[in-house]
Amino acid sequence: MNKFIFVILLGLVFACGDKNSEKRAATTPGPITIVIHGGAGTIKRENMTPEKEKAYHAGLQQALDSGYAVLERGGKSLDAVIATIRILEDNPLFNAGKGAVFTHEGRNEMDAAIMDGSNLMAGSVASVTTIRNPITAAYAVMTKSEHVMLIGTGAEKFAGEQGLDIVDPSYFFDSTRYKQWQHVLHEKDSSHAAMLYDPYIKDKKFGTVGCVALDQYGNIAAGTSTGGMTDKKYGRVGDAPIIGAGTYANNTTCGVSATGWGEYFIRLSVAHDIHALMEYGNLSLQDAADSVVMKKVPRLGGDGGIIALDRAGNVSMTFNTSGMYRGYRKKGEAGRTFIYKDEK
Repeated sequence: MNKFIFVILLGLVFACGDKNSEKRAATTPGPITIVIHGGAGTIKRENMTPEKEKAYHAGLQQALDSGYAVLERGGKSLDAVIATIRILEDNPLFNAGKGAVFTHEGRNEMDAAIMDGSNLMAGSVASVTTIRNPITAAYAVMTKSEHVMLIGTGAEKFAGEQGLDIVDPSYFFDSTRYKQWQHVLHEKDSSHAAMLYDPYIKDKKFGTVGCVALDQYGNIAAGTSTGGMTDKKYGRVGDAPIIGAGTYANNTTCGVSATGWGEYFIRLSVAHDIHALMEYGNLSLQDAADSVVMKKVPRLGGDGGIIALDRAGNVSMTFNTSGMYRGYRKKGEAGRTFIYKDEK
């Protein structure tokens, strides 16, 4: 008898789960929306000049407007994500592409990932040194190969074969980032804090850029790009190019791009965990993001933040640091950009 009751209850649980999934999938897509980040960290007003603050806002706004323009003319979320991140990769204020930080060997090694929430296709590259816009290489891996991740010289060879813009490694050089690396070397300080020191804001920052977009067709895409940590050694790769850790998208729930202490975001599968809490725990986007970023990550010893977007167009920009370069834009609204924690 007990066994019979158990079987019935189990059937009810699965039935409810199926209905919840169907309900989420049937949710009417929200208005076209885009959300971006340019890294989180100890970003304080007292360390920011008015000129530098203005430059950061301008850089974020340019990227935001570029991606939104794609959505506004009926483009796909994937194309909006790529257009946005390319702008940020070309801006040396942000640690991705041109202006990426230096490794212990004095090189610029970059990582990037992109994911399509409509079919769970994904692509990423890691430790690349000659691809002008790593996000375009990640997209090529997703669409032009049977793989998900390519690294190093193999990724660079593949990018060249796909006709992507290949540059001399000197293209990525930025004098401020170089001085940052020299400071770490001369101080002989390889601590986590030193690796994250950002001379642009004279404090600690996780240098990563990311974008999540929702198009008029109800499809979500997410992408992330980074130069990693200053003075990183041994071919270190963080969470940004790892699907489920720093980047994830699924139309039934959300898209996520993370910025933080990569080792912790990898261990916690941060981006996928937010999706899972929505999928299996029926949490809202904001509740899921808060549960992971504000509770799980600090509990383990990490810090950072995420941007996320669900199918209804709800936006989350959640971080447990004093600041995160971020912004969003929805249909019928002007884009808004933020830097500090108390800005909403």
